[in-house]
Amino acid sequence: MSAAHPLAAALDRGLDAMGLPLDASARDLLLRYVDELTRWNGAYNLTAVRDPRDMLVRHLLDSLALLPLLRAPQRGASLRLLDVGSGAGLPGIVLAIAEPRLAVTVLDSNGKKARFLRHVQRRLGLANVEVAEARVEDHQATDGYAYIVSRAFAALADFLALTRHLLAPGGQWLAMKGKLDEAELAAVPPSVRIRETHRLQVPGLGGARHVVIAESTT
Repeated sequence: MSAAHPLAAALDRGLDAMGLPLDASARDLLLRYVDELTRWNGAYNLTAVRDPRDMLVRHLLDSLALLPLLRAPQRGASLRLLDVGSGAGLPGIVLAIAEPRLAVTVLDSNGKKARFLRHVQRRLGLANVEVAEARVEDHQATDGYAYIVSRAFAALADFLALTRHLLAPGGQWLAMKGKLDEAELAAVPPSVRIRETHRLQVPGLGGARHVVIAESTT
């Protein structure tokens, strides 16, 4: 399917520019995900981005920019990742496709978005994806998550506070942002250490993109 897909060449160029050598199966699934998102978006209004070519850059490549920042799971093991306020599955579904050894939970309280997430999980056969339809403060995880990520969920301090009970010991928060806001960074509580802020390079995307990586100090 990938070679014949109208977005296949653009996806390959973007992956090459980012230095992400995904295999043919992952590329095929990413293109199928864009197709499903395009089909559902007309009725469910999952994203304001309507053009599939814009989706490729603003959703797929933008989400994939996080991949190099995640520790590669050891052979036979997996790392648990929670995508909070996942919406249409961004970045959680994209990361699950790119790295099948990640065990990804995509969480959203919106019923129509959760239905789309379940549809994509079944349609694409993503065995490493679990869909949670709940408010984040009500979500529970026995062992916690190695990574908790958000792309457009809340202010940084609120994101940290609402998800603190879900972070595994030694885990990290990754909050995707546009331009960094010094006041927002300064509002982080003393019990959280900002490990680094990282500028994300997304081919074809204008404007600044960053990720704030934080850890618990307690």
